[in-house]
Amino acid sequence: MESVSVTVSSFLSPNFTLKICPLKLSPVFSLPSYSSFVSNASVAAASPRPKNSTPTGKRSSKPTKNLTLTTPTTPEATNSAVPPKKVLVPVGFGTEEMEAVIIVDVLRRAGAQVTMASVEPQLEVEASSGTRLVADTSISNCSHQVFDLIALPGGMPGSVRLRDCEILKKITSKQAEEKRLYGAICAAPAVTLLPWGLLRRKQITCHPAFTDKLPTFWAVKSNIHVSGEVTTSRGPGTSFEFALCLVEQLFGESVAKEIGELLLMHNADDSLKKEEFNEVEWFFDRMPRVLIPIANGSEEIEIVTIVDILRRAKVDVVVASVERSTQIVASQGIKIIADKSISDAAESVYDLIILPGGVAGAERLQKSRILKKLLKEQKVAGRIYGAVCSSPIVLHKHGLLKAKKATAHPSVIGKLTNEVVNGTKVVVDGKVITSRGLANVIDFALAIVSKFFGHARTRSVAEGLVFEYPKS
Repeated sequence: MESVSVTVSSFLSPNFTLKICPLKLSPVFSLPSYSSFVSNASVAAASPRPKNSTPTGKRSSKPTKNLTLTTPTTPEATNSAVPPKKVLVPVGFGTEEMEAVIIVDVLRRAGAQVTMASVEPQLEVEASSGTRLVADTSISNCSHQVFDLIALPGGMPGSVRLRDCEILKKITSKQAEEKRLYGAICAAPAVTLLPWGLLRRKQITCHPAFTDKLPTFWAVKSNIHVSGEVTTSRGPGTSFEFALCLVEQLFGESVAKEIGELLLMHNADDSLKKEEFNEVEWFFDRMPRVLIPIANGSEEIEIVTIVDILRRAKVDVVVASVERSTQIVASQGIKIIADKSISDAAESVYDLIILPGGVAGAERLQKSRILKKLLKEQKVAGRIYGAVCSSPIVLHKHGLLKAKKATAHPSVIGKLTNEVVNGTKVVVDGKVITSRGLANVIDFALAIVSKFFGHARTRSVAEGLVFEYPKS
């Protein structure tokens, strides 16, 4: 099969965009169709997007569109005669948790049957930033299955653990031989696929820290690159784009667009990333301590992204379960093990408490008496608290948003009776921070890092994520 080159323009990192032709973008994120980008390699480095093609977002006091948090309808989900698309996402010790979780979450929302398989002797895997994930099965149970797609998350030493797994190597090599889809992100293209010999005559991208390991002629700097059956991407900050590109190849452009909207992947103007009111300093003469309570039904993208980014910034993060078990099952079925129970966590004082979203998870958090007490004490003591997605409703019902400006997921923002700020990804009002959630949660976590440590450290963290962040 002749190798083709595909690039996808990025709302996350526009500096790395390669485009075949200028596109007219709408305020709602639209993933360019896979077929529209298939061309010969000489066309792949066409001119960049015109400056006037980026729309300007507008803000209003009322929500403009009611987006639900449910999984969209797909042919695979509604027609039992059509077999589901099967996807394998292998994980190991040191796998990048944002990449693994975002890939699994997004593909499951699209209707794929995703298997997260451990390459370790046990199913529990500690990811690169310390999040403990529980895989669905062992990689040995996948050796005789046929997958429509195999997607390798990056991270170190996770990519090495994947590389050294002989069973995974055989599965992926057979996938490539039979011309079925496979892909990798971050360190995995260079550290895993390249030594396996699965990138021959393929143009590929990877995390900037590993670009020097790629053959110079075949390396590209786009956020997403599709070359024949293989799709590669750069890092945690491009995981949403990577996952949506895979969705489009499996299910088509319309499903990818629908998922993009549900994830709130808007091409918002940079000025609408964050708004701050009643500005105060969040100053600490020591490492800040943050509590993230979780429950069954909490949104895994938000849990993992916040934890990962804050730990990269050297914040002391404690994940606490409000359930009887420290293991919870998140909204898209990913199992996460908390550091401790909420009762044990309540013995300490935290500089910031953040509530992740997820409709069912938010309801469980609201019912926790221990968490309610902690939040009330947080406000009385003048400490910081916040919430994303559907969880600002929890703060509202506990009386913690009085006289505060806030935002939330479009499906629930109308339930907030305080002054809402619609259209902005992150809203900070004094010592309260809220966000629309899902794809906006990267901006939310970086906003916290900025308040804690300032611009320089935040930009450094963003660069490690391969996420576009202002230079000043």
